[in-house]
Amino acid sequence: MKKVVKFGGSSLASAGQFQKVGDIIRADETRRYVVPSAPGKRFNGDTKVTDMLYRCYYSAANGEDFSGQLKQIKARYNEIIGGLNLKLSLDHEFEVIAKQFEEKAGSDYAASRGEYLNGIIMANYLGFPFVDSAEVIRFDKHGEFDADTTNKLMEKKLAELEKAVIPGFYGADADGKIKTFSRGGSDITGSIVAKAVKADLYENWTDVSGFLVTDPRLIENPETIDVITYRELRELSYMGATVLHEDAIFPVRKAGIPINIRNTNKPKDKGTMIVASTCHKPVYTITGIAGKKGFVAVNIEKDMMNSEIGFGRKVLEEFEKQGISFEHMPSGIDTMSIIVHQDEFEEHEQKVLAGIQRAVHPDVLEVEGDLALVAVVGRAMKSNRGTAARIFAALAHANVNVKMIDQGSSEWNVIVGVRNEDFEKAIKAIYDIFVTTQL
Repeated sequence: MKKVVKFGGSSLASAGQFQKVGDIIRADETRRYVVPSAPGKRFNGDTKVTDMLYRCYYSAANGEDFSGQLKQIKARYNEIIGGLNLKLSLDHEFEVIAKQFEEKAGSDYAASRGEYLNGIIMANYLGFPFVDSAEVIRFDKHGEFDADTTNKLMEKKLAELEKAVIPGFYGADADGKIKTFSRGGSDITGSIVAKAVKADLYENWTDVSGFLVTDPRLIENPETIDVITYRELRELSYMGATVLHEDAIFPVRKAGIPINIRNTNKPKDKGTMIVASTCHKPVYTITGIAGKKGFVAVNIEKDMMNSEIGFGRKVLEEFEKQGISFEHMPSGIDTMSIIVHQDEFEEHEQKVLAGIQRAVHPDVLEVEGDLALVAVVGRAMKSNRGTAARIFAALAHANVNVKMIDQGSSEWNVIVGVRNEDFEKAIKAIYDIFVTTQL
């Protein structure tokens, strides 16, 4: 059996956290491939190393003295090295980093050094070989992730190694220029490694005991989900749930590798299993609730809209011209609404509206902003009658007005639009009826 284990920034923020991680890895011989993040916050008010690197690099790029900032970053790593009693020096690495900063190697290079340096420490601490992600994770000339080339490089390299440490978050193009994933991209690296070594399980260790039913900032001590499917996770991650980077599921999903979300500080907790499919019966009708604020609805009315061929295409084309993607498109016989991100829409608002007027000559064209979307997701929703009725009853009881309704044909999710100011109230109402009271 082979396991890939990825540890987040909070799990590797200090020497004490490193020791917890070491104990977890050594407790199971099948945990053979380790993907570390950069050191995160040690306490409230602390600064993540990645953010320190960004600031340091911007000082260097602006021609300012950055030596003091780089010294502080070095001190963070030396604190970990000293706390672990390692015979390891990062002096050479920091000399290279200083030179690259002076030569303006780029912000991606700067950010990647957090994982790179932590990977060196982790490999030294565990006695595992170190594999630089720049050698095995490839981006194309357009800066897009090259999955096929990466998989070949990663497979070839790791076939030679029974154990290894591969830092998360970054790779390189064919010329060796460092390129990073978006923030949280270490999750993606872990998934890539798991696919390449044909792992039996991908363990993602963080500071929570699994995937929560909803945002703990909105609901005090929400329940933990035991088992969730990739499909459900994708829906919830896209709508704001942040335990796992939404793109991290694709490499392992294709390979049928389950993901286990675990808590570094509570290693005995089983966490959440993320699987392709399951006969596991969920505890509640819903699996999770997630949402985002900051949407706009562009509402269009026109008599006989349904008989006008190409009407929808013409409308969407006006958004496409301005580089705006749409989120949802609920429609009726003579009505159509396009839901888009408000921050993307505001800049191009009048161009889009004028374009729609010229293209389809609507009877009514209006815009409604400051909307929030709430997604209620669950594989059990399909087989339980009255789920939608319970959602809307809960919202009505909480005096929340529903502005938009969209249900996927799979019957696995219901998305409702509400006013921004009703967002938190809506989440609480839905959680209460399905989880707290289970009415």
